[in-house]
Amino acid sequence: MRNLPPRGGDYPARMDGLRFAFGTLTVLPARITRWDRDAARAGMLCAPLAGLVVGLASAALGGTFLLLGSGPLLAAVVTTAVPALLTRGLHLDGLADTADGLGSAKPAEDALRIMKQSDIGPFGVITMLLVLLAQVAALTRLYEEGWAHGTIAAVLAATVARLALTHASRQGVPAARPEGLGAIVAATVPVRSATLTTALVLVACAAAGLLLSPYDAVRNVLAAGAALGAAALLLRRCVRRFGGVTGDVFGAVEETAATAALMALTVGGSS
Repeated sequence: MRNLPPRGGDYPARMDGLRFAFGTLTVLPARITRWDRDAARAGMLCAPLAGLVVGLASAALGGTFLLLGSGPLLAAVVTTAVPALLTRGLHLDGLADTADGLGSAKPAEDALRIMKQSDIGPFGVITMLLVLLAQVAALTRLYEEGWAHGTIAAVLAATVARLALTHASRQGVPAARPEGLGAIVAATVPVRSATLTTALVLVACAAAGLLLSPYDAVRNVLAAGAALGAAALLLRRCVRRFGGVTGDVFGAVEETAATAALMALTVGGSS
C-alpha cells in the first residue's frame, strides 16, 4: 500500500482556526479544541468562511421562498431570520448592548457595566429594530431585481460582515476587558494577513457579480468596501469610547457591516 504524504505542519492550526471560527460565530456543530490566542488568530482569519456558510444557508432558504411564490418581502424576512437563528441572536444582542453603552453618556467603566447587563435598554431596542428593518427593506428591493441578485447579496453581506471581524481583531486594536471573547481575539491578526484575506474576499465578491454582469461585479466590490468602512467607523468609535473591543462590540461591528453592505447594494440597481 502506497504511503500517503505527511500533512503540512500548518494543517492542525488551520483546523483549530476553523473550529474556533464556527464554534464562536455560529451554532453549527464545531467542537473548539483550543482556546488560546494562536487559535483565535487562525479563527478570525477563517471568519469569512463562517460567514459564507451562514450566507449560503440564508440565501438558500430565502431564495426557495421566493421561487415558491412567497414574494420579495417574505423572502427577505426569512433571509434576515436565518443568520439570527444560526448565531442564537448573539450578534444582534451585541449590537443592542453596544448601542446602550454608546448612548449611556457614562464613563467607559460604567458603560461596559451597562453592556454586561442582561436587559436591553431603549437605545438597544431602537437600534436593533432599525437595523432589522433596514436589512429586510434592502433585501426586499434586491429580491425585486431578481432571485440571483437577492441570493448573491445575502451571501456577500454575511461574508463581508465576518470579514469586518477579522479587521476588528487586527493588531493595534486593544481589548476593553481582560476577559471574554474580545480579550482572546483582540490584536491577534497581523495587518498583512487581514489585508490578504480582504483581497481574497473582494475577488470573490467581484467574481460573484460577474455571474450577472461586469456592472454587478463593480457594485459588489463597492458595497463590500462601504460595509468595511462603516464597520471601521463604528470600531474606531467603540475603541475610543470603551478603551477597546468586547464580544458585544464584535456583534455590533458584524451587524453594521452586513446592513451597510445590503444598503449599498440597493444603490444603482435596476428600476
